[in-house]
Amino acid sequence: MTQEFDAFQEENETLQRAEAILAESVESVERAAFETQVKAYRKLIKSLQRLTRHSDRNEERIKLQQTELEQAHEELSRHAELLDLKVQERTRELSWERSKLEQLVQVGIGLSSERNEDHLLDRILTGAMEISGADWGMLYARTDNDQLVIKIIRVNSLKMFLGGQSGRPIVFPALSMFLKEGQPNLDHIVTRVAHQRITINVTDVANETDPQFNTIRRFDKAVGYQSRTLLMVPLLPRGGEVVGVLQLMNARAPGSDDVVAFSKENQAFVEALSSQAAIALSNQQLISSQRKLMDAFVEVISVAVDAKSPYTGGHNQRVGELAMMLGEAVCAQQKGPFAEFSFANEEEWREFRFSALLHDCGKVTTPEAVVDKATKLETVYNRIHEVRTRFELLWRDAEIDYWQKRAEGTIPVATLDQELAAARQRLQDDFAFVAECNVGGEFMSQERVTRLKEIATRRWMRHFDDWLGISQEEALLRPTQEKPELPVAEPLLADRQEHVVPRGNANPFGDNPMQFKIPVPESLYNRGELYNLCISRGTLTAEDRFKISDHVIQTYQMLNRLPFPKGLKRVPEYAGSHHETLNGKGYPRQLTAEQISIPARILAVADVFEALTACDRPYKKAKTLSEAMKIMSFMVKDGHIDADLFELLKKSGVGQEYAKRFLLPEQLDHVA
Repeated sequence: MTQEFDAFQEENETLQRAEAILAESVESVERAAFETQVKAYRKLIKSLQRLTRHSDRNEERIKLQQTELEQAHEELSRHAELLDLKVQERTRELSWERSKLEQLVQVGIGLSSERNEDHLLDRILTGAMEISGADWGMLYARTDNDQLVIKIIRVNSLKMFLGGQSGRPIVFPALSMFLKEGQPNLDHIVTRVAHQRITINVTDVANETDPQFNTIRRFDKAVGYQSRTLLMVPLLPRGGEVVGVLQLMNARAPGSDDVVAFSKENQAFVEALSSQAAIALSNQQLISSQRKLMDAFVEVISVAVDAKSPYTGGHNQRVGELAMMLGEAVCAQQKGPFAEFSFANEEEWREFRFSALLHDCGKVTTPEAVVDKATKLETVYNRIHEVRTRFELLWRDAEIDYWQKRAEGTIPVATLDQELAAARQRLQDDFAFVAECNVGGEFMSQERVTRLKEIATRRWMRHFDDWLGISQEEALLRPTQEKPELPVAEPLLADRQEHVVPRGNANPFGDNPMQFKIPVPESLYNRGELYNLCISRGTLTAEDRFKISDHVIQTYQMLNRLPFPKGLKRVPEYAGSHHETLNGKGYPRQLTAEQISIPARILAVADVFEALTACDRPYKKAKTLSEAMKIMSFMVKDGHIDADLFELLKKSGVGQEYAKRFLLPEQLDHVA
């Protein structure tokens, strides 16, 4: 127990010493921390003391900085306001420029699509006036003879509009670009702009002393105007010649009537517009010249075809006139079979007119001897004279025989006189018959053909070599056998080998892509005398008729080779179908009624009516109006021509109107 107490006592003392040591350590730590804190406070106090010493100066500095800051803020505010004003101003400028650009683009688009010259000139001038704000605008156009002609004038303040689409003429004279000596005319401001290709921008016309401005002053005086500012720009396509001059006067400030100068920006826009306008106007003039060239070309071909034969002169022109008259009557129908048909625009009318004028252009390939063949024996000349010469020889031979027999004295003179008279009468009768057959008619009977063949068997004596003086072409057609000994007896009428001209091309249509269905004779020509005299109707052989019909084939082929523009693509179809019939038996393609367009049907009716009433054909007598209508009524029944068009020709008055203009007085009779 005592030991346990001692151990306890020892542990308690150890614990107390440890507590004392711990207390000393805590006190030491607290004291060190306190001292550290005191030092920090002391530094803080010193800092506060320093801050206190400089506080007055800092306060003054802060106030100064605040003042500077306020001044800077005010300056910044002023700059911000100015910047905002500049932004607004630039925004308005950009908006204005954008508006001008949009106007320029819209005008450019309008110029590129415009086809009417008056509309185009009006677009150019009004576009330039709107873009520049000009009150006065004037447009000069250059002519083919190098003159500047005023085409259009607009003055907004005077509500003046002359030329162009206004219908009001411009009385001011044109300006010659060149003097009589051929030198450039620089005496006028307009011609100077055109020659020198410069833009003139005048801020005050009244202060200009140059005599070139006198014309403007005279102009002002004439219309009661005062020109102050002026902008004159040449219309110059790139790489080309000046095509006109644009003159603008008295620019107005936006939203105001105040006259201001044409600004550089406005000038630039007008110059850009003028460049586009020059190109558009140049293109328009080119298109116009091409149209004029095409119109003249069609007229030349039409007139040339008519002039080729004196007997068909004016045919194409008359068919063209009648076709247009009948076409107008068709388009005027509000009900009936033609109520839905019309030529939609000027181009379609032009296409139809070209077709009418060119419907026989293939006749330039048809020999005149065939076109003008008035008698059966006619080639380049009427061979009836050659046949008559043979009869003259037989007449002479009969007289020689008569006198030889009288000299012999074996036959009574009375008998010889009777024989000679009979021979003469027979020759007279036979030649009269041959001549009558040569004229042609509606029908050649078999009895007449038999008599011709009997006459042909009679012989005449040839004493001269018929190879002398012939051409190479004639020699190639002659037989190759040996020549007969002279003199030789030959038939009075003959069909010789050399009368037949072989066809060089046995297949003239080739692969026939156009589907021609007209039969082709084996020979190109057959000039056999008996062969021609035996023609059953008219004066043409099968070969001649093919050659005549071939003009439609040639027309179709010629026109199909031409690169017609889109608006004239149907010219070959219309012109090449005027001999087609509704019954499908026409030529050259034997089209059915469904395949023949209304314009082609109109041409067919016009062609038939003109042919029947024409008084310049050598092979037929001109029909009266009633006779022509009667024949055409039969053609309607046979399915040759359109019945509705024929009725319209009669009832619309087109036939009578045409007759009054082109027929002889004796042809004008009553039509039921």
